[in-house]
Amino acid sequence: MKKERTVILQGEQCRCRCIHRDRVDAAHEHALASRENEKLATLFKAMGDPNRLRILWALNREEMCVCDLAQFIGVTESAVSHQLRQLRGLHLVANRREGPVLYYRLDDDHVRDLIELALEHLREE
Repeated sequence: MKKERTVILQGEQCRCRCIHRDRVDAAHEHALASRENEKLATLFKAMGDPNRLRILWALNREEMCVCDLAQFIGVTESAVSHQLRQLRGLHLVANRREGPVLYYRLDDDHVRDLIELALEHLREE
């Protein structure tokens, strides 16, 4: 039996029905937990910023220091440090110290895979 429900949209009323209740129920069963959904959205949001994406793309090839990343992107070292701090917090990049220089790299192969898979999808058009 199909259930109908009333939905209020911008002050107007329309009759909406659920055509495939089993599909809706299955989607609910397999839905991400709210916290996990928020974390995933934050990850994609971080990767969606053009400068952060340029940093990740540069680090896809080899590790780089802040001053080299700043030169590559054309922004200040302070701006790059701020972006790297966000990327580190999301475990997208990691660093290592060699004397006074801090080198950054992608945190693991999953980050590389995410970028390359998205680019492959984009290039299919």
